[in-house]
Amino acid sequence: MPKTPEQDWATDAETRVLEAAIPLAVECGWNARLVERAGAAAGLSPADLELLLPKGPADLAALFSRRHDAKALAELGKIDVAQLKIRERIHAAVEARIEAAVADEAARKAVLAYFARPTHAPLALRLGWETADGLWRWAGDTATDENHYSKRAILGTVLATTLAARLAGGHEHARKHLAARIEQVMAFEKWKATGAPKPSDWGKAAAAFLGRIRYGARPADAPTQP
Repeated sequence: MPKTPEQDWATDAETRVLEAAIPLAVECGWNARLVERAGAAAGLSPADLELLLPKGPADLAALFSRRHDAKALAELGKIDVAQLKIRERIHAAVEARIEAAVADEAARKAVLAYFARPTHAPLALRLGWETADGLWRWAGDTATDENHYSKRAILGTVLATTLAARLAGGHEHARKHLAARIEQVMAFEKWKATGAPKPSDWGKAAAAFLGRIRYGARPADAPTQP
């Protein structure tokens, strides 16, 4: 269906505000001040900005995450997914999403610090779920039973920990980290049979990742700097 003029205005305004916010995030942090300055830079009145982003930095953070989802899916759309095995699809999906995230260097750390606050963890988990769902759908997942939920919970945590590995140790370290966990994603049924980690354990891992971002500690498996 074609968009209404109001939807076109909102989409264009969101894009302009986000583009203005990314370079300002280093100076401002991810907060109400950033939203205010980005809105002004995008030419929006305070009333229009309030209408567009009623939750301020939370709405802006959601736009930031969805920007990376869209970039990742655009890159993945260039791949003939039917020619890939399922593990290759997940590997490609995670790498595409990580590359999209690290490209916005100016704002990435500010957003991670914002998500690391306990009050913002529900938003971080919801957006992580949204990202994982989009990637699984691209990969061809059609599960409608409990595996629909467990796959997304697990992939969300794999994405978070792989991003942490990339930030701490670089591209090659992240590739090794991801490769070590692809088998875990593919073998979830075997985990359940052998008493391996349950989805709730992965949720705890996600919380631990956010805590490391908040307090500045590096992941335990990051390479030691010389």
